[in-house]
Amino acid sequence: MTAANPVPDKPALEGLEAAWGARWQQDGTFEFDRDGAIAAGRDAIYSIDTPPPTASGSLHIGHVFSYTHTDIVARYQRMRGKRVFYPMGWDDNGLPTERRVQNYYGVRCDPSLPYEADFVPPFEGGDNKSSKAADQKPISRRNFIELCERLTVEDEKQFEALWRTLGLSVDWAQTYRTIGREALHTSQLAFVRNVARGEAYQALAPTLWDITFRTAVAQAELEDREQPSAYHRVGFHGADGPIYIETTRPELLPACVALVAHPDDERYQPLFGTTVRTPVFGVDVPVVAHHLAQPDKGTGIAMICTFGDITDVTWWRELDLPNRAIIGFDGRIQTEPPAAIESHEGREAYAQLAGKTVFSAKQAVVELLRASGDLVGEPKPIQHPVKFFEKGDKPLEIVSTRQWYVKNGARDEKLRERLIELGRSLDWHPDFMRVRYENWVNGLTGDWLISRQRFFGVPIPVWYPLDGVGNPLFDQPILPAEDSLPVDPSSDAAPGFQESQRGQAGGFVGEHDVMDTWMTSSLTPQLAGGWVDDPELFQTVYPFDLRPQGQDIIRTWLFSTVLRSQLEHGVAPWSNAAISGFIVDPDRKKMSKSKGNVVTPADILEKHGSDAVRYWAASSRLGTDASFDPQNPTQIKIGRRLAIKLLNAAKFIHGFDAPTSLDLAQVTAPLDRSMLQQLADVVTDATTALENYDHARALETAETFFWTFCDDYLELVKERAYGEHNAGQVSAVVALRTALSAFLRLFAPVLPFASEEAWSWSEAGSVHLAPWPQAAEVAGAGDNGDWADARAVLTVVGRALTGIRGAKTAAKASQRTPVDSAVIGAPAGELAAIESASADLASVGRIAELRFVAADTLEVTDILLAQTLSEEER
Repeated sequence: MTAANPVPDKPALEGLEAAWGARWQQDGTFEFDRDGAIAAGRDAIYSIDTPPPTASGSLHIGHVFSYTHTDIVARYQRMRGKRVFYPMGWDDNGLPTERRVQNYYGVRCDPSLPYEADFVPPFEGGDNKSSKAADQKPISRRNFIELCERLTVEDEKQFEALWRTLGLSVDWAQTYRTIGREALHTSQLAFVRNVARGEAYQALAPTLWDITFRTAVAQAELEDREQPSAYHRVGFHGADGPIYIETTRPELLPACVALVAHPDDERYQPLFGTTVRTPVFGVDVPVVAHHLAQPDKGTGIAMICTFGDITDVTWWRELDLPNRAIIGFDGRIQTEPPAAIESHEGREAYAQLAGKTVFSAKQAVVELLRASGDLVGEPKPIQHPVKFFEKGDKPLEIVSTRQWYVKNGARDEKLRERLIELGRSLDWHPDFMRVRYENWVNGLTGDWLISRQRFFGVPIPVWYPLDGVGNPLFDQPILPAEDSLPVDPSSDAAPGFQESQRGQAGGFVGEHDVMDTWMTSSLTPQLAGGWVDDPELFQTVYPFDLRPQGQDIIRTWLFSTVLRSQLEHGVAPWSNAAISGFIVDPDRKKMSKSKGNVVTPADILEKHGSDAVRYWAASSRLGTDASFDPQNPTQIKIGRRLAIKLLNAAKFIHGFDAPTSLDLAQVTAPLDRSMLQQLADVVTDATTALENYDHARALETAETFFWTFCDDYLELVKERAYGEHNAGQVSAVVALRTALSAFLRLFAPVLPFASEEAWSWSEAGSVHLAPWPQAAEVAGAGDNGDWADARAVLTVVGRALTGIRGAKTAAKASQRTPVDSAVIGAPAGELAAIESASADLASVGRIAELRFVAADTLEVTDILLAQTLSEEER
């Protein structure tokens, strides 16, 4: 941008996004100069670990909300002289993408099928709603992955187009994908090093399992949902009579391994160390004590089953109990009964359950208990929280599987303390979000389960040797050399083996699982910064300055990124964490796809303009929920009014003849000095707010004074600015131009399009590359006299102007009505300030004779309207 644009006859917001977006792209306005940044050094750089949106559907208004907050920071830091590293990533692996591909193309993955070249899916453009697997065409894993890659690329194009419309000042040359080659290399390299250092391991253990997706689920992916259930009062056979328990899961009676009560519960202390017999299935189980048992829940004694819930897992592990799991990966009761069920009657009863769903098995066990007389009364209906996979629609089960884990501090006190220490080293915005992080770290109950039984993800780079009869030796995993990465064990041969040895006795087998998507997302600083492919850049931008994100993924994305950074680099991955609030609907319910109340932003942006939508987002502080009503978007309308006013005010100011050079020494009128002095205070306050990541406060400060500037100051000085060329006229115009320059830069991070448009009418170059305003450049000092004496003039004169307007309104006269004479009374301390602007007051009020008197309070009296009024004035 080398020359100023002409001032249009009618400034408008329409079309600014397309015009300036293309210009910024053409001019490379937001490009990150890699070599220049490296030469300048770390202190000259501001790096942002931008959240990579999930490329599996559509963006919603919540994305616009939080990404605007980040862009405000980026634009502000750029204007402060920083070289801003602001990349964009696409989170395109994992379950959301798989589900979208299944529904969009009408397919499902079957790894047993061969690859089909030139495969054409049954259809394209599914409605993204769930569809039955039976209605989907099974295809090979490779065909399925190709469709995943095809669809995510198309989604990413749409996302980028919307981000450009919104005005994100991203360097679009700095992008990455969480399933691209670099992501595969980075994720696998970090994992291989985790294994080498003993931080990653595999184990056969109880695992939370989603039977719909057929995959393990990590602790961070859980959510509780209220579900209907019922308490069943069941009698176990004790030596001295029945022992009653209450359970919501009678179908797990065959998996019962013990009864448990609190060690201080006197009712059951005599039973500790004895055994009781399970009803129907006739297995002797011990009665044990544990502090997690709840004396006030049910009968105070509970059965421990493998596994009904997470507490069962804790009891099983800590009390060293046997494993009698009966639920398979498909959510059905396994065919073979546990070995502990030895009696003919017990095994016959179990046969009635084999192969049934959990629901059907529950009904069958209830009937068996009724028949045996061990069910007391009828089940009592209840509502209680049940664990779900956050993306699933059926309750989770707990099955025993071999999985990969990464140590996260749950069982390592030293690591846990280090992660807490790193959390406290960050500057949190707002600060109270730190507590959520610490609560999560302190509440961890198990290491991070990172393997997933899915298809579209980063392969776990491991093979297993097969013994002489073809059994995998899981305790002897084969890892790739670092320089051979990335690899896919399902298609690449293990080191030291030939492909022909795959699946053969004495050969090898590849790991089929992929990594949890957070295993890649937790490396976004490494991916964005070029840890693998550009170590020189990485050393320059890492640790990053900022991680902006939502509050709901503190436990997942933020925590896992801190963990991976500690394990690999021993430092926190950033110095600041900015946490956005939620978007809620008019009923104060969080907007989410699952609730069906999300709003897509395209129509809102088109109707109101990007600056208006950005204003709405910027009006909310970090960590604070914001309401959004698409039928009545009040804040967006206010933002549009502000953006239009900024354009019109700029056009108005450019209509005055200005001197060739602008010098604050030319500002001599007390009213002009007062306005600039107050504006300097605004600049100081807005700068302090932005330094503290309080964009809402910065916007509020600038906006409040801008309206004072337009409503009072502009009205007061316009006649003088239009007048003949003299010191007073020059003073007004220089003050106006100085103020406009500052306002355009103050609003540029929030209203980038309107600010850039108005800036281009008088300045070469982009406002977004202009220096952030400084108080010293706005307010005079030194030779310009004691400007501080003028600070209150505008405020007092503004009150006087309000009084004149009020007097005309009380007289039921137009504000254009001429006044023969008027008297302004004010305390002595204010009177001098008002008198210093008497000519401006008389001009704006059309007052022929304006007199001043001392009074206790400021008031306009004795206003005498002109006798001859035009029809319009009347």
